[in-house]
Formats: sequence, structure tokens, C-alpha cells
Amino acid sequence: MKTSFVLCLKLIFFQYLTSYFEKGTTPLPQDLNPSGTLFQKKVWALVQSIPSGSCCTYKQLAQQLGDENATRALGSALSKNPILILIPCHRVVGSNGTLTGYAGGLDRKKWLLEHEGFLKQKSLLL
Repeated sequence: MKTSFVLCLKLIFFQYLTSYFEKGTTPLPQDLNPSGTLFQKKVWALVQSIPSGSCCTYKQLAQQLGDENATRALGSALSKNPILILIPCHRVVGSNGTLTGYAGGLDRKKWLLEHEGFLKQKSLLL
């Protein structure tokens, strides 16, 4: 039974990623529950609420968590994101709009934001 569940998850993720790369604006699966600390899970859930084509700063996210001084802890939690794109930490940028920190590399972060249409609307450039 576990094998069929894993295959089902793989199919769902494959379908999501295919749709994402074709359209760029596919809604995220909402029932993701990767393993992590309680703080990491809070951060990842918050990041999932950032719409495609939008960005949020580390400071804004820290404020939403109730501690605007938690930007480093927030960055650390994002760096441990086990499912990039599905938990879209590429949508988090520096306070001055710079592209900072992304486990997949800044070139990929820039590409993902362009793919979603964000960098076409804004003047965020590496």
C-alpha cells in the first residue's frame, strides 16, 4: 500500500510541476507537510501564501511571524526547505529588493521569478 501512495504523490508532483513550467501560475498543493521543526513549518506555510508573480521580503515575513528581528532565523528555515518550487521560497527577496539566498542558486531564483512574471513587472535584477 505504501508503494501506491508514493506513486500517487509522484504523479501529483509531476502534474503540478508540468503545469507550473507550462503556465507559471499553477496554484500550489495546500496539503504539503514536509518534516521540519515547528518554526520551519510556520515559515514554509507562510511562504506558500505568497501568490505566484509576487514577492515578499524577509522582514515582511518576519513581521508576519510576530518578530521583525527574526530575519536570519527565517532565512535559515528557508534554506532547509526540502521541496523547492512547491514551497516557493524563491519569492522571498531582500529588503531593498535584491535577490538573496536561494538553495537552488540565484540564477534559478531569477529565472523562476521571471517565469512567474514578477521580474517583468518590477525592476529587480541581479
